[in-house]
Amino acid sequence: MIEALKEQHKSYISSFSALQSVVEGQEPGWLTRLRKAAMLRFQEKGFPTTKDEEWKYTDISPIKKSEFDLAPSADSPLSRDEIDAIPFANLKSTRLVFWNTHFQPELSDTSALPGQVRVTDLKDLLVSDPDFLETHLNRYVRWEDQVLNCLNIAFLQDGAVIHVPRGVAVEEPIHLLFLTGAEDIPLMAHPRVLIVAEENSQITVAESHIGISGRYWSNGVTEIVAAENAVVDHYKLQRENDDGYHTATVQAYQDRASSVTTHTVSLTGAIIRNETNAALDGEGCWSELNGLFLVSQDHHVDNFTQLDHLKPNCSSREHYKGILDDNSQGVFRGRIIVARGAQKTDSKQTNNNLLLSDDAIINTKPQLEIYADDVKCTHGATIGQIDRDAIFYLRSRGIDKKAACSILIYAFASEMVRRIKLEELARQLDNYLFEWLPRGEIIRDSV
Repeated sequence: MIEALKEQHKSYISSFSALQSVVEGQEPGWLTRLRKAAMLRFQEKGFPTTKDEEWKYTDISPIKKSEFDLAPSADSPLSRDEIDAIPFANLKSTRLVFWNTHFQPELSDTSALPGQVRVTDLKDLLVSDPDFLETHLNRYVRWEDQVLNCLNIAFLQDGAVIHVPRGVAVEEPIHLLFLTGAEDIPLMAHPRVLIVAEENSQITVAESHIGISGRYWSNGVTEIVAAENAVVDHYKLQRENDDGYHTATVQAYQDRASSVTTHTVSLTGAIIRNETNAALDGEGCWSELNGLFLVSQDHHVDNFTQLDHLKPNCSSREHYKGILDDNSQGVFRGRIIVARGAQKTDSKQTNNNLLLSDDAIINTKPQLEIYADDVKCTHGATIGQIDRDAIFYLRSRGIDKKAACSILIYAFASEMVRRIKLEELARQLDNYLFEWLPRGEIIRDSV
């Protein structure tokens, strides 16, 4: 079986061998060993299939059957002005720019950050402070059981590291911009993000993953560490092109009385798979998972979430909304697991979906697994179309049908947009909605 998988994945094995020949001896031994262990695990398990419960409704065989070359180190072909003109690429904040995972210092700006806050590229930190990375990198994500996470660490080249010291509140949001593009051959990029917020610190981080050109696969991992009383607001926006594949994991680890809020926004891409997990491993934690996905054409978006309540007296809220049009497909599966001893857990999960086409499909599966007896947990999901009575009411006020539909769709989506505290991101997302809706200019003029 393993030999068959090796044959099937020989292109990945070849790319891995080529990368190893370059980095071995130039990087810490612990990372080399981790790479090899991850690649071996990938060879043992192979790509996930629809026979795996967590991937039941998402077929990634187009990724599996393709041969992607590892993106080489290169300068961005885009200038700063060209990047600033791309929607969601300029959030008017501190920014680190990456082209096909590789850091672009000349396009980045961290001058407004406090001196004690460390915001840098991962490749640089492997040289300047490898002990810090060894302590945190790959310690929180479930990589042994998640094959795509194995590939991310096996093909690690670069990424972003944010380290906020104890007691520091960073007022300026930090924007991590990952641009992906391919020209002559399909490319794969494996961006990595590590955010470590020490005790009593506060930070806001936004990730934008934007496709520029060609056929590619972006496979990312983000680890968030929130120490005691730390507050982390994390935003992830993904807008790939029609030939772009995007798979990614966000894993948060929370200590006592910490607060982590994540927002996942998915707009375009051939196949999108977002996995967002939080482990509440200290009493008094707060975790909030928000999501919005807009799907059209024949695109596919899958959101998989897991909240692990490991200690008593923790609270979590989760709300995802999906809007699907044309022949698109969406998936939402949310798991809340309350461990033995995690008494006084308070958790609520909601998934609402709006179908704009008879051909659009949504599969939703909210789940509760409770192993404690003194908890308050609820979950629910809805799937529906635009309310005909509401359309009739608006049309009776002189509003045409397309405009009436746009108003109702915007009202449905705007609840999630209003949860975004990063004003520039919320403004640009509103603009995207106005352009996406058939009569969005009417709503733009009224809000």
